[in-house]
Amino acid sequence: MEGTVLRSINNIYSVRTDDGKVYSCRIKGKQLSLSKGEYNPIVVGDIVEITPSGGTEDKPEALVISRHERSSAFSRWNDKRDMNQTICANMDLLVCVCSVESPPFRPRFIDRVIACCRGVQVMIVLNKCDILLTEDELERYSLYKKLGYQTVSVSAETGEKIDAFVKLLEGHVAAFVGQSGVGKSSLINRILGTSQRVGELNAKYNRGNHTTNHAIMLDGPGFTLIDTPGFREISVPHDDPHLVAQAFPEFAKAAPKCEYDGCLHISEPGCEVRRLLEKGRINADRYESYVRMIASMEERLPVWGRNSSRASSPSGSQKGSYNRNRSDLCSDEQL
Repeated sequence: MEGTVLRSINNIYSVRTDDGKVYSCRIKGKQLSLSKGEYNPIVVGDIVEITPSGGTEDKPEALVISRHERSSAFSRWNDKRDMNQTICANMDLLVCVCSVESPPFRPRFIDRVIACCRGVQVMIVLNKCDILLTEDELERYSLYKKLGYQTVSVSAETGEKIDAFVKLLEGHVAAFVGQSGVGKSSLINRILGTSQRVGELNAKYNRGNHTTNHAIMLDGPGFTLIDTPGFREISVPHDDPHLVAQAFPEFAKAAPKCEYDGCLHISEPGCEVRRLLEKGRINADRYESYVRMIASMEERLPVWGRNSSRASSPSGSQKGSYNRNRSDLCSDEQL
């Protein structure tokens, strides 16, 4: 039987089949064939094959025997486990929720969320819109719309613009992602009329405390939501650094004009992206955000690989290396 994972807690998965029945499942055997190198082999949104294994009529149980290929995913680097971790999968819209203050507006967090997405459209939602952004913050927020991202301003507290936002969700499977304390669960409660747990802010650090501690799929009127745990910090997955560059659409037209194929736009000679940056045609803060992501990926390389350069090919092209003089980069902790 085929089903969709609704919830995942401590290697126990709630899986709903096409007939609406929900099974409590575990993985059959030690691991799935597609799970090598992953912190968690199955996540909310995954499509899996299961076989009944017992239980009762009210609480049926089953074993997960395989997982379908994912059409999209939101993943991050898990510092504690030193490996990539997928948070949710198979959504067609990712809603990045941010706030004006408490916690403050953090565009570089948004940049990282975008870079953690694979195969999914991103919408940026500014909660607490009854509070005004500063001029610099508004310029940075407005830049996302200019780059092609859909941006929406709402207030979960007052209900302002919520109806218009809900219409944008219709027909979608939308994952909600955000920094702890931005009001993500409050926004979902407002939309669905549910009572997801809402946390208080940490007054000392002006940031949120975790309240949603695992992802969960929720049905709405004409759409489906995936609520994910809030993040205080987020690091991009450790895979091909060129995928990070793809999260910066302002690089797209310039990249083919770079002197080297596969240029990572860090220190390579003849880089068109850096030329446009110097001319002020690429936002300097966005570029710095990109550089820090690449730096964080380099820091995860084995010690023996950090200072090695990749040689140019005989044709003169090279696959861009992300080895640099570290004195040119800010610490990843300074976000």
